[in-house]
Amino acid sequence: MSAEPATTIVIIEDQAPVREGLMTLVGGAPGFSCKGGFESVDDALARLSEAPGIILMDLGLPGTPGIEGIALLRTRFAETPILVLSVFEDDDRIFRALCAGACGYLTKKTPPARILDAITEALAGGGPMSPEVARRVITLFREFGPPRAAAHDLTPHELRLLKMLVEGHSFRTAAERLGVTSNTISFHVRNIYRKLEVHSRAEVVAKALRHGLVK
Repeated sequence: MSAEPATTIVIIEDQAPVREGLMTLVGGAPGFSCKGGFESVDDALARLSEAPGIILMDLGLPGTPGIEGIALLRTRFAETPILVLSVFEDDDRIFRALCAGACGYLTKKTPPARILDAITEALAGGGPMSPEVARRVITLFREFGPPRAAAHDLTPHELRLLKMLVEGHSFRTAAERLGVTSNTISFHVRNIYRKLEVHSRAEVVAKALRHGLVK
């Protein structure tokens, strides 16, 4: 039986040492293949002829700004998850990056092993966020302060998992806490997304808080 093809990853990062380090990290991880490293969104759009499996990108880029670049990349590669890895932690950039189409947001303080976990999580349909980013997202959406609504037919187990996602847990840490596999978590998260009619972690966190689904 032939092995499954490696997932292709594209890195967009203007600092050469950081870019090369990330390319080495993902290129050496089982199941991943680094398709290329680019210093800007413009360079990536000009040179990529087909959609990669996932894009890992910075926001402080030359040429087209990172957040505008996310929107452009989503237009070209609609099915490709875009995961932000940035030094910026301010509310405005986090919110605008997620609204532009990023599936998750990591800070550059993120350990290498967690970056790899986050890529796997994003590929499984999740929305990985660094804990400090998740806290900021929660704070932003809590400002809406809506009344509690129906639970959208979520099971008690799904509601518990939803609360963990809102708190910033990754698929791996949720699996460890609940004593199940990451694949099981992924299965339940897909059901949560379907029931809430959302497509990303940012959307599910927003809807959970807007509708008072978690305490």
